[in-house]
Amino acid sequence: QVQAVYSGGGSVQAGDSLRLSCRVSGRTISQYVMAWFRQPPGKERESVAVITRRGEDTSYRKSVEGRFRISRDNAENEVYLQMNYLSPEDTGVYYCAGRMYGTSSDFTDWGQGTQVTVSA
Repeated sequence: QVQAVYSGGGSVQAGDSLRLSCRVSGRTISQYVMAWFRQPPGKERESVAVITRRGEDTSYRKSVEGRFRISRDNAENEVYLQMNYLSPEDTGVYYCAGRMYGTSSDFTDWGQGTQVTVSA
């Protein structure tokens, strides 16, 4: 079934940058609106960024707007999250997620996610 291989996560200092990638197999992501979600420690899962099927439009959680950039490469079945000016509040497990185009279902997280830890 669907698998996702993550790269780019890790532990950094406040102000640093990371670029997350999520390469999907078992799905053709061009059929999906894609997103990044995260789960901060002790908090609920929250949406970070959303990107349309062909990547022409994006939307962001207010707290990351201007700092994070979501992008995708449908030919590679991959979605990215460039994260700049990281702060401790960005700490959490990050997941790429998909919602099949034309449906009203929730986004489904794919794979195990990747840990991002930002120290002050």
